[in-house]
Amino acid sequence: MVDKNASNSKKDKKDSSEDVEMAPVEPEKTEEEKAAESAALLLADIKQSIGLIEKGVAGLEARYTTRALRATASIRRRLNPAILAQAIESYFPKDHPAKNGLLSYIGKTSDSMDVDTAAQPATTEKEFLPEVEIYLSLLVLLLVHDQKENEKGFKLVTELVQRIQSSNRRTLDQLAGRIYFYFARFYELTGRFAEARPLLLAAQRTATLRHDADTQATLLNLLLRNYLHFNLYDQADKLISKTTFPETAGNNQVARYMYYIGRIRAIQLDYSVSHRHLLQAVRKAPQSTAAAGFQQAVNKLAIIVQLLLGEFPERSVFRQPTLRKSLIPYLQITQAVRVGDLAKFQETLANHGAAFKADGTYTLILRLRHNVIKTGVRMISLSYSRISLRDICLKLQLDSEEDAEYIVAKAIRDGVIDATIDHEKGFMKSKENADIYSTNEPQNAFHQRISFCLDLHNESVKALRFPLNADRKELASANELREEERKLAKEIVEGDLDDEDDGEF
Repeated sequence: MVDKNASNSKKDKKDSSEDVEMAPVEPEKTEEEKAAESAALLLADIKQSIGLIEKGVAGLEARYTTRALRATASIRRRLNPAILAQAIESYFPKDHPAKNGLLSYIGKTSDSMDVDTAAQPATTEKEFLPEVEIYLSLLVLLLVHDQKENEKGFKLVTELVQRIQSSNRRTLDQLAGRIYFYFARFYELTGRFAEARPLLLAAQRTATLRHDADTQATLLNLLLRNYLHFNLYDQADKLISKTTFPETAGNNQVARYMYYIGRIRAIQLDYSVSHRHLLQAVRKAPQSTAAAGFQQAVNKLAIIVQLLLGEFPERSVFRQPTLRKSLIPYLQITQAVRVGDLAKFQETLANHGAAFKADGTYTLILRLRHNVIKTGVRMISLSYSRISLRDICLKLQLDSEEDAEYIVAKAIRDGVIDATIDHEKGFMKSKENADIYSTNEPQNAFHQRISFCLDLHNESVKALRFPLNADRKELASANELREEERKLAKEIVEGDLDDEDDGEF
């Protein structure tokens, strides 16, 4: 006999296999299709950014322009001359005088462009905004900068600055800040950085009078960079003392400003103020890999300033992935200062002198020689309650006992150690360590933390944004409600109510 269950199961398997249909496999896209798709996405992003700029101009809302400029970094990585030329051809009117000039900077002409008129936005039918023109010109400027065509960029950015100054529109302020940044950048790349200073100073005065916070912050940082590039620290200090950095500036500009102040104060031997500003620059700086260069520059200077203060940076600073390789010479310097090894310090300075000069920290590191000796004196003071000046001279490898006496006396005067010198018997006697909780140090540290929290709260409140004319809408609704209540009260007083309202109780 044949098992019916077995035959039925085979039949079910056969039927189920016949019911299953294989999903069609989509063919892989060719390189041309992928390129066309990426070009369409890029044009869509440019169109969206231009739409935000137009919306910001119409509603006088700077936040829309900010959103458009934030998207510029993503657009910049995908830019190419063909797509940018297509965007210019789409948005610029045919008879616009700046159109052919922009196309020529990217190696295109209006006659060679083949633009789909059906997909072309209808910007020619309405007013062509100067903000849209400057934004597309900024994209051309970025493309020229990335292609390292510095002379072309110098010529284009000079024209853009003249156009911005002649327009005198407040809706161009944020775009103007970006244009001025690349203005100084191309002047620096072409060896004309000193020539840009008078124009930057004039633009900074104009931005201050117009209360243009974004442009003012950008120009202040550019001027400080210009002064520090030529080692004009006194002029940079005078600029800081005569100007006020806007409170509403972005974190990127604040971080740069703090870094420049920290660098100036370090040269002026004001290490405590310098270290405080450098710490703020580290906190305000972007933590992404795109800002790795700035983080490295700030941390290199902060490490040296902290060593000059007699403190030592944490080990975790040297272990960060973006900083580990670049901070190797500074780690060796820190190790030499920590143990007070003068020979190791001189060896590290000789091996990495070129890197220190390139970083602009060589002069500050030369000052660390005294700190190496001071560290040695401090360690001796902690290890010995009483030690002769001759032994100090041998441990620190000094030339004579007179040098050791002078160094110990200076360390006592600077507050590095708490000790006394017996000049007649020729020894140093350390005092007992006082209880830190009997001093005002804990109170000062607590006060600094409270001040930081309060400042952070105030900055957060100032950064809040509210919809435009929202108070007027609330006022109108409140007036309407008050009017209805007044009418109802009048009807109640006059007794002019419907019969249905006079209910029986």
